[in-house]
Amino acid sequence: MPEKLIISISGMRGIVGENLTPSIAAEYGCAFGKFLKNSHTGKEGKLSVCIGRDSRSSGQMLKSAVATGLCTVGIDVIDLGLVTTPGVGIMVRELRCSGGVIITASHNPIQYNGIKLLLGDGIAPPADKAEKIRQYFFDKHFALVDSLNHGTITSNEQTDATHIDKVLAIVDEEAIAAKKFKVVLDSINGAGGRVTKKMLAKLGCEVIAINDEPTGIFAHRPEPTAKNLTGLCKAVKEKGADIGFAQDPDADRLAIVDEAGTYIGEEYTLALAAKYIFSRETGKAATNLSTSRMLDDIAKEADSQVIRTAVGEANVAAAMLEHNCIIGGEGNGGVIDLRVGPIRDSLVGIALILQLMAETGRTVSQLAGEITSYYMVKEKFAAEQAQALQILKLAKETFADAKLDTTDGCRFDFDDGWLHLRTSNTEPVMRIIAEAENRKTTQKYIDTVLSIRRQIRS
Repeated sequence: MPEKLIISISGMRGIVGENLTPSIAAEYGCAFGKFLKNSHTGKEGKLSVCIGRDSRSSGQMLKSAVATGLCTVGIDVIDLGLVTTPGVGIMVRELRCSGGVIITASHNPIQYNGIKLLLGDGIAPPADKAEKIRQYFFDKHFALVDSLNHGTITSNEQTDATHIDKVLAIVDEEAIAAKKFKVVLDSINGAGGRVTKKMLAKLGCEVIAINDEPTGIFAHRPEPTAKNLTGLCKAVKEKGADIGFAQDPDADRLAIVDEAGTYIGEEYTLALAAKYIFSRETGKAATNLSTSRMLDDIAKEADSQVIRTAVGEANVAAAMLEHNCIIGGEGNGGVIDLRVGPIRDSLVGIALILQLMAETGRTVSQLAGEITSYYMVKEKFAAEQAQALQILKLAKETFADAKLDTTDGCRFDFDDGWLHLRTSNTEPVMRIIAEAENRKTTQKYIDTVLSIRRQIRS
């Protein structure tokens, strides 16, 4: 059965040529343009939107289509070219645009692409505004403008330089450079290689780049998980590097390999960044319901607090702004520092972790070893909405004694761990995340959910 086009709080995502075509992309551009114009009634002059793309071969085609849709409803477009998602988020604010667009399918396989939207503050639209854009897309009442009022397209090539300057401003460039770290960088042939190599060079690092050419032909599956990063692990060990960094195709997520060539995972990215931030000041952090308790432990040691939100960087960023958080992000390797921007940024994660290593003189494995560890399992399986609702209903009955949070799906908190069940915003799947102090307990919760799924399917 063909997959459905997904339109959610995370934008639009689909399979190119099957359910995501240039005509659909153009109409989505029209819908976003209509939303922006309706949101800025009374503003003089044309609104502008900056647009960038990751390296997927379909990116240029879809970028042109979205730009066409925006121009058709009277929005000016600033083409940033092939850049990272956090880079677009920075340029939206830097250029004072009313919105931003990134053509990316993030960690999804090569057959996918997507259209991610940002508002003028650099944050993805919250659920109510995302739903309004979605409705405009389905209604298709776009109010096209005439030839004298259509939008124009210009180019801007300053994203990399602006991004690097903002990240370097939050760390001690000289202190990191003095350590002469040897770094292996795997950019998965995506958008992150060029800008990250430039930043690491400014930080005095010896960079060994693999899969850094932005061909869009991914050298391995693009999600930065252990099974996909065996090449990076091998390279770190063979080259005697201090650390290995893995980005996803649009460079908003970061995974870490330690100096022994051991994958320590995405969850440690935010934890280590927070460890550095909380070593300097107390305050609040924000993260989603699916992120490890490691962050809570680190915050507690610093007499600080963690705010939990629904999954999605827009939710985390909104909480960070509301509570004036000094660090935030998600356990998928996304770090948010409001001094750079309210968006997940792998360059921020890299810089903060290198700063932590430089200041403490400790290796990555030593720093990770100082954090209370848990055993986490992340699973996913195909699930239509009706099936997902049945699974959630039975899970509530099965785990009736647990503390329940229904902000996003169902999170069950137990004395010995927690379990989070939710449908994905970007794939037609249901996600299961469980964490406890040992493998046996974690697997018990995972197995119970899988048993519920089998019961429903039988």
